[in-house]
This record gives sequence, C-alpha cells and structure tokens, in this order.
Amino acid sequence: MADTLASVGYLTILLVAVGGRYMASNRPSIGKSLQIALVWGMIFMAGMAIYGMWSDITRSYVAQVTSEDGAITLPRARDGHYYATVEINGVNINFLVDTGATDLVLSRTDTEKIGLDVSELSFLGTANTANGTVPIAYTILRKVRLGPHLDRSVSASVNGGEMDKSLLGMSYLGKYDRIEILNDRLVLHR
Repeated sequence: MADTLASVGYLTILLVAVGGRYMASNRPSIGKSLQIALVWGMIFMAGMAIYGMWSDITRSYVAQVTSEDGAITLPRARDGHYYATVEINGVNINFLVDTGATDLVLSRTDTEKIGLDVSELSFLGTANTANGTVPIAYTILRKVRLGPHLDRSVSASVNGGEMDKSLLGMSYLGKYDRIEILNDRLVLHR
C-alpha cells in the first residue's frame, strides 16, 4: 500500500511539473492549454481508476460445467487457481479448490451467509495454515451440493482467523473417485 501511494505521489508531481512547463511555454493561448490539461488530467485519472480496479475487473468466476456422466469441470481462473460454486444449506458459496487443505473450511463471513451464528460456535481446535495457527470450530453441514451431487451431513471447519475465501479441501474432494487436471481444467469424477 505504501509503495502504491508513493507511486501515485510521484506520478502526480511529475504530471504537475510537465503540465506546468507546458502551460508556461504556451502563455498566449492559456485557455486552450487549460482545456488540453483538463483532458490529459481526466485521462490520467481514468488510468489510475482502471489500475486500482484491475484485480476486480480481471477476476471472473467462469461457470463450472457438468457433463452427462456427472463429471464437474472447473476452468482455471486467471490467478491460476480453481474455484467452485457450492450450494450449502441452500446458499451458493464460492470456494477455492485447495488439495492442500484437510477439511472443507468456511470463512466466518460464509458461515454467517449459510445461517450459522459464529458467536455460538466453540473454537476448540487449531489448524496450521499458511498464515500461522488459527482457532477452528467443527460443524456439520446439512446439505452440500456441487453440480448434480448432493451430500448430507458433511463435516466442515470454520476458520476463526481472517480468511478471504472458503476452501474446498480434501475431506470433501475425497468423495470424488478421480480428480484430474487437463488443459487448464480441473475435472471431478464421481
């Protein structure tokens, strides 16, 4: 964040210096110079807005596809990961497919979305994550649906720490007979 602010500050100073020099050299036609400076300022601001929102613009969850034999195909996202939309207790939740995660792990936000009160959960366990050791609570999800596959009474963990995205880990992925990656697509077979 500090690097970004420093870059914006530098570019602003550079813009003012170049613009000031241009204005000084074109003193007789100051009205036209102001108009041109305003246009370039708007172009600069639009560029900064696009730069700031680029990750949101490029993030797209491409639809998962289910074939006739029930195989679920998940395309690789631009960030190199695979994402799946899973229906839990009637609510669609976007998951990061994570073969390194032991459990199906819900973020606190997604836990609230599916109707569980996080304050009523007992965070008695711990998990070693990339962000260090975090408290976890265990729960049972009534219904979990991925494509045509419906599972009932699925064990899950709720991460007590900060987490941007829920994880579709091996406790759930293990319900599939075969997982393969083919041509930037992750295919789950049951």
